[in-house]
Amino acid sequence: MKKIALLSDSHGYLDEAIIQHLVDSDEIWHAGDVGSAKLLDRLPENKTKRIVSGNIDDQDIRSICPEELVFEVEGMKIMMIHIGGKPPRYAKGIKEKILREQAEIFVCGHSHICQVEFDPKLHCLYMNPGAVGRHGFHQVRTLLKFEITEGQAKNLRVVELGPRAK
Repeated sequence: MKKIALLSDSHGYLDEAIIQHLVDSDEIWHAGDVGSAKLLDRLPENKTKRIVSGNIDDQDIRSICPEELVFEVEGMKIMMIHIGGKPPRYAKGIKEKILREQAEIFVCGHSHICQVEFDPKLHCLYMNPGAVGRHGFHQVRTLLKFEITEGQAKNLRVVELGPRAK
């Protein structure tokens, strides 16, 4: 079993409340728009980190974080990219990539809207954790926590981190 913390759209913001939700996870996934390479240094050590770059990320982040990741965790194939659209209207070329990679979980960010939905046409779980940062139009900062065990995602919960702006 792997405990996953999934976040996106930090836009350079990472407070102690966010970090506390990462500490008990085995893996930290960040679906782009990191915003600052310094933020990566603040993530808890001794965790597997899977991070993609987003459209606001500069060359420093792009040199460290790829645009797209495809990986396997506990028997599940995951595909992660920052701009992915949402079911059934995915961004251009995404549906084909999901099918080609046979991804069972598709992770993206960008919209700042927390949404999890199973797409029966692609046989794939779509996950967008919303945004943890303070920049954007979202009202509440969110991240997702869940477990992957024996090829299944379980115990999914949305963590609300409070209002975007104070």
